[in-house]
Amino acid sequence: MFVNMEFVETVSERGGDVMMIREMTEQREKEYMSPYATLSIATRGRERPEPECDIRPVFQRDRDRILHSKSFRRLKHKTQVFLRPRGDHYRDRMTHTLEVSQVARTITQALRLNESLAEAIAMGHDLGHTPFGHAGERVLNRLNPEGFVHSAQSVRVVELLEKKGRGLNLTWEVRDGIANHRTSGRPSTLEGRIVQLSDKIAYINHDIDDAERAGILPDGIPEEYTAVLGTTVRERLNTMIHDIVTHSQDQPVIRMSTEVEEAMKGIRSFMFAHIYTNSIAKAEEGKAENVIEELYRYYTRYPEKMPQEYTDLMELRQEPLARVVCDYISGMTDQYIMAKFSEIFIPKAWQI
Repeated sequence: MFVNMEFVETVSERGGDVMMIREMTEQREKEYMSPYATLSIATRGRERPEPECDIRPVFQRDRDRILHSKSFRRLKHKTQVFLRPRGDHYRDRMTHTLEVSQVARTITQALRLNESLAEAIAMGHDLGHTPFGHAGERVLNRLNPEGFVHSAQSVRVVELLEKKGRGLNLTWEVRDGIANHRTSGRPSTLEGRIVQLSDKIAYINHDIDDAERAGILPDGIPEEYTAVLGTTVRERLNTMIHDIVTHSQDQPVIRMSTEVEEAMKGIRSFMFAHIYTNSIAKAEEGKAENVIEELYRYYTRYPEKMPQEYTDLMELRQEPLARVVCDYISGMTDQYIMAKFSEIFIPKAWQI
């Protein structure tokens, strides 16, 4: 990495003021990063202005805020695909998030884009996910008159729900990337686009790995896809990541070759047909959906039973009841929602 020594000498002449550490990092971004990178100094800012950190540029600071949030910690007890699998090596929502982050960092670094921005978006993209994976999302989307989408809920978490109604006050670029990480989204930055692709790359590969571990892909992946992408997780990751880097180098867009992109779409469709709707993977989903539906109806009827930070949303901010109930339920882990269901609906004498 090139470092402007004249700038460093100027810092030394000022007595090594710690305030200059962030400014040196921002200067290095200008000198090293691609002209298509999102520079920290060029951020569109936060909803609430606040003093700059003396060490960390804005996107690094956002990444740290997400990492230290309660919502991030809860991801370790939320379903990715398999509900309470028997085994220690199946992915959960947190391990998925970490794998997305690593893929995004690899691509972003290779393209000389803003790694801290991509990492912050990746770390925050699933903060609003429900317990029981997409099954929980479907139930809340059906029950809530306003609908429920986990990407929008992730933004709601960082803008409002964290810090008891204060939110994390993240930069516009990070919130934009979180909001637009789904297939239908249109991220405004190249870093956001990288996370959008990295999310798919990560779950395609780790969900295949988990499905093979569960024994629900006895015939493996069709050769028409493995011939292009590879037969192992390592080979597929290598192919997809290198393809993006090769076709996006020094370009104002992030893209894949037609051959690899079509194979990725094909293998994703195959997974929806053979993994995400598989009777083994989804054997308990109906029960999980019933749990969420019963709790939704209970808290809609008895909103005072929710913690005060949620009732405050209705009383002080005039948030709709249905939305606040979704806030509370979607923030629960698989373990916590089962504990609440047992506490409310199962007689104590019958509880195990």
